[in-house]
This record gives sequence, C-alpha cells and structure tokens, in this order.
Amino acid sequence: MTKVKLIGLTICAAGLLALNACKPKGAQSAVSGDAAQRVYVAPGQYDEIYSFTSGGFSGQVSVYGIPSGRLLKVLPVFSQDPETGYGYSEDSKPMLMTSHGFIPWGDQHHLAISQTNGENDGRWLFANENNTPRVARLDLTTFTTAEIIEIPNSAGNHSSPFITENTEYVVAGTRFSVPFDDENGDVPVASYGENFSGAISFIKVDSETGRMDIDFQLKTPPVNYDLSHTGKGPSSGWFFFSSYNTEKAYTLLEVNASQRDKDFILAVNWKKAAELAKAGKGRTVKTKYAHNVYDESTHTATSELKDEVTVLDVVDLIDEGIAY
Repeated sequence: MTKVKLIGLTICAAGLLALNACKPKGAQSAVSGDAAQRVYVAPGQYDEIYSFTSGGFSGQVSVYGIPSGRLLKVLPVFSQDPETGYGYSEDSKPMLMTSHGFIPWGDQHHLAISQTNGENDGRWLFANENNTPRVARLDLTTFTTAEIIEIPNSAGNHSSPFITENTEYVVAGTRFSVPFDDENGDVPVASYGENFSGAISFIKVDSETGRMDIDFQLKTPPVNYDLSHTGKGPSSGWFFFSSYNTEKAYTLLEVNASQRDKDFILAVNWKKAAELAKAGKGRTVKTKYAHNVYDESTHTATSELKDEVTVLDVVDLIDEGIAY
C-alpha cells in the first residue's frame, strides 16, 4: 500500500504576488534545469502529501497533491456545488440546514485532521464555518462531507476547530460574545458587559464512527476568542485560547477593542471540565441548533433540530480549577 502524508492548511487572507522587471536569482536553473521532472507524478501514481486548504468565502475545501501541485478535488462542505449537485439535490439539501433555515453558503477558515496520540491519523478532516457557526466532519476514506453540526450560543465560529490528542473532542470558541439563549432574550448591546458571555463548545467525537454531538459548553466572561491549541506532554489535558476585547467594547471594535496593551490567554483543563459535565455539574440551556448527517450507504442526508445543551459556568465553578 502506498502511504501518503496529510497536512491541513489554513487560508485566512489572500496573498499579493508582486511582479517586477528584475530577474530573480536562480531563474535560469528553474527554467532550464529538471525542476519539472522533480515534481512530476505519473498518471496512476500517488503524491507524497495531500494538502487540504480552506476555501474562505467559497465555503469548500480543496485538496492539492504535493509535489505535483495538482488540484485533485474540491470537496463541497458549506456551500452549494453545481458540479456535484451538492446542496441542490433533495438528497443533499439537508446538509445545509441550520436553525435559521437553509443556508447555501459559508465562510470556511480553518482545518484540523483527527489525531491519535497527538499525531495526524488521516481518518477525518474537521472544518469550521465562520458566518453561521458550524463544524463539519469530512470522511477521508470517501473524501466527502459526512456531518455538519451547528454551534449554539455563539456568534462567529472563527475560533475552531481544535482537536484533542486522541480526537475525544473537537473544540470551538465563539468569536464574539452573545447573550445565552435561555437568559435575557433581546437585550441592548450597551449592556455588553453585564448580559453577554463567551462560549467554548466541546463536541464529542465517537472514536469508531466519528459521529459528533455537543457534550457541553463553557460559559466564560465576555471576551472574543481567536486561535487555540491543545496541550501535549506535560500540558496534556489542557487547552489554550488566545483572546481579544478584554475592553468589552461593542462599537468600533477595530479601535475600541485594541486599547489595552495585552489581552488574556484562556487556559482550560478540559479533562476536568468533561468530568464535571458528566457528573451533572452543568445546567441545561434551551437553544436550537441543527445536526446534519450524510448516510454514505443510501447517499441521503438528514437534518435534526436539537433544543438543549449542557452549560458549565466557569465563574460558578471557579473553585474547581477548570479555567484560568
């Protein structure tokens, strides 16, 4: 069996290629040497590496071969795809359902491959959707989107998806804090500091099937979360999130959320938090979110609207040492 390496790449901004009249160093060897031969992969042969790249506003994921540089496939995830009929056929439309109805487009920023013992294992690829908070699981045996779950109590899903060492959880932090669904209803944005909260969602992943389900959410103070990584080795069992807007600004964020010299790192003892959730230390929050699953055997998708989630408030559990 030919082995290939898998890498996940993130594209958050377009690059600018500057061209000028100056001849670059080494140009002669590039055009007259054997560069093309070195990256050539014959038909029927495999590339050494598969590179998965996020599609941004296309809502999809692209797969490139390295070293050939060939675009092997565009994987439909969060947007309709005319080439395959994804999101157009009645069998696939449920994959794009949300609690707000049918959303046929997405903004896909980050990717993460499933892990075993902290190393990529090539089973599943997880993708985030930033606009309508969602996380997708792609099956890397079929290179198709197998499942999409919506993230409640969140506004923007840029801080996602992050993987624990053995894919016990996919973790997603809200980009912007919001009022939780069961607390205040519609509230003025001027009450941001009092009525808004952050949310860190822990999505449980079945170790055999990959099936996802929201196990619990952490309710946090109202800051905005960006990137994260799970600890390994001596920091195993912890998650570390970067944040911004400790100013708790709600207008002109580019200016007002950048007044302080430093923001916070949120450190979460996720194993301890999972134990508390299992022990019933959380409360049940009424909310709505869609869970969409594609059945590869029947080639049909189903969408289920769920109505509650377990929430652990880090302030109420401050003595438990789950968040710093």
